Amino acid sequence: MFVSDVAAILHADLDSFYASVEQRDDPSLRGRPVIVGGGVVLAASYEARAYGVRTAMGGRQARTLCPHAVVVPPRMSAYSHASAAVFDVFHDTTPIVEPLSVDEAFLDVSGLYRVSGTPVQIGARLREQVRERVGLPITVGIARTKFLAKVASQEAKPDGLLLVPPDRELAFLHPLPVHRLWGVGAKTAERLRAHGIETVADIAGLNETTLGSLVGGAMGRQLYRLSRNIDRRRVVTGHRRRSVGAQRALGRAGNDMSPSEVDAVVVNLVDRITRRMRTAGRSGRTVVLRLRFDDFGRATRSHTMPRATASNAEILASARTLVDAAGPLIAERGLTLIGFAVCNIDRDGAQQLELPFGIPPLSVDRNDIDTAVDAVRGRFGNSALTRGVLIGRGPGLETPLLPD
Repeated sequence: MFVSDVAAILHADLDSFYASVEQRDDPSLRGRPVIVGGGVVLAASYEARAYGVRTAMGGRQARTLCPHAVVVPPRMSAYSHASAAVFDVFHDTTPIVEPLSVDEAFLDVSGLYRVSGTPVQIGARLREQVRERVGLPITVGIARTKFLAKVASQEAKPDGLLLVPPDRELAFLHPLPVHRLWGVGAKTAERLRAHGIETVADIAGLNETTLGSLVGGAMGRQLYRLSRNIDRRRVVTGHRRRSVGAQRALGRAGNDMSPSEVDAVVVNLVDRITRRMRTAGRSGRTVVLRLRFDDFGRATRSHTMPRATASNAEILASARTLVDAAGPLIAERGLTLIGFAVCNIDRDGAQQLELPFGIPPLSVDRNDIDTAVDAVRGRFGNSALTRGVLIGRGPGLETPLLPD
């Protein structure tokens, strides 16, 4: 695939998104350490990060590290509105925008030189527009490849702009620590360090076979290519999700939850997921369970069903089977986060049905009882119907999402 020889890919990434929105909306928080979320840290301002506070950290630990931090409850609707406004700026900058999450995207500005100026000028103007129109700081990395543009934005944070010229790519990349490469988490980095591999240059000095013997064939191939900035992917628009998911952070309170309380969280998450799937006209075959433990370790389990579905009952049954199988692991290590995703998406597995009360058609599995639930919620709101097991229980936070 063709790769431009001009650094014209932008990676735009909002800085500490949730915390920045809180500081924008409450001037008294500006310049102060801010933690969003009490039981679990959903976001931390850079002032709080300076004390070691990190996303997904338990609230008690965060307050120990930074006792003078201001802890604020999350306001998901405010973050959704801010995200939409920022993406308006992105689309006003170029028609070629690839969203990655609610607070970051790739933009291709090649071919805009005559009308908009150089990529650096475009990036600087984008940052000004986000600041003026939305009131938030944003960092922009500019490079010839998507991978390097994202690395550049990480290096430029917070509130910065960094261009990596084509003739300086490897000089910029090779001194960086190995965790800057996509896919290198704490465990992989530790395994590499055990063999004296600490920088990207160290990886670039190895052949693909050697890397494969250290981290596995697929990861070895990826690291070999990225350490040489080989990335032929274009910035693409119009992507549909390959999975639909939801998760809930439980914090230390998850360690004291009974099986019935955990099951209520499972029911709530599956309800959210299947509702979104039917609304988007999607169905899927594989249910994935994601767990985070009290020791900050993680685990993933999956189950593939015989057919693609968006049925709440079928997906919930698979989700419960996965949680039951993981029960001994949860009991041993404690539970601080639980999440699910449905993947192996099959768009043809949902059909349009005409609903009563003059409600527009929804995409749902034929003869699925969930149709009636969706119809009532569509007319009267999501809170119009609640599953019995959830009565009296908090629904948890619904984080902002990109459109399905």
